[in-house]
Amino acid sequence: MIYNADSTEKLKELFTESVDLTVTSPPYDNLRTYNGTLDWSFDIFKAIADQLYRVTKMGGVVVWVVGDATIKGSETGTSFKQALYFKEIGFNLHDTMIFHKHTPPLTHKRYEQHFEYMFVFTKGAVNRFNPIKENKTYKDNRQNRAFRREKNGEHETGFSSKNLLKIKGNVWKYNVGGGHLTKDKINHPAMFPEALARDHIISWSNEGDTVLDPFMGSGTTGKMAKLLNREFIGIEKDKEYYDLAKNRIASA
Repeated sequence: MIYNADSTEKLKELFTESVDLTVTSPPYDNLRTYNGTLDWSFDIFKAIADQLYRVTKMGGVVVWVVGDATIKGSETGTSFKQALYFKEIGFNLHDTMIFHKHTPPLTHKRYEQHFEYMFVFTKGAVNRFNPIKENKTYKDNRQNRAFRREKNGEHETGFSSKNLLKIKGNVWKYNVGGGHLTKDKINHPAMFPEALARDHIISWSNEGDTVLDPFMGSGTTGKMAKLLNREFIGIEKDKEYYDLAKNRIASA
């Protein structure tokens, strides 16, 4: 279910504890105008955060992807203020993850800005975690490494672990720019990489769960939720982006 509406009002209509997972990125620090529809302040953020706590199920997760503007040479720190407010209203800060951009925008008079935060908040203890795994890599020859030594000094050799996979770290790297996985040409100024939405949906929800994006934008979270057999609720204020999201999600 998707809505062309303002999240500050539409979230109030959702049932209490009806959402398993939220994956979203707010319009932080007025970095973009979003076709002139942007109305954003810390008070509006707090109203959104309060509603997210209400609608999230116990054990549910909110993935909040956010960065900071640099104004007069100083980063705003808005991301940290928001994280602390989420904790203040009852969420646990389960993990502070990094969205590392392979193709970041250029900056000046400082090191290039390569990342945004992906704060993972939980309402109580997380009840779904399907970890994404990657191949283990070793600097030595793991097949010939001693893993047990006897009292007489002799040792056996072999794998120290038969498990060749490990849970990946909390720095996730993606290309940025329109299309990503599908190479679609999407006219949106801040589109999620599809792989980012996919990986969080896999990690923090199961098939049949309800996924929410209150700042739906081009509909990436909704598209990936549908492809992964989740229910989806999306809210987008801008009519042009809503129509774009509607078509992308329908095509999934």
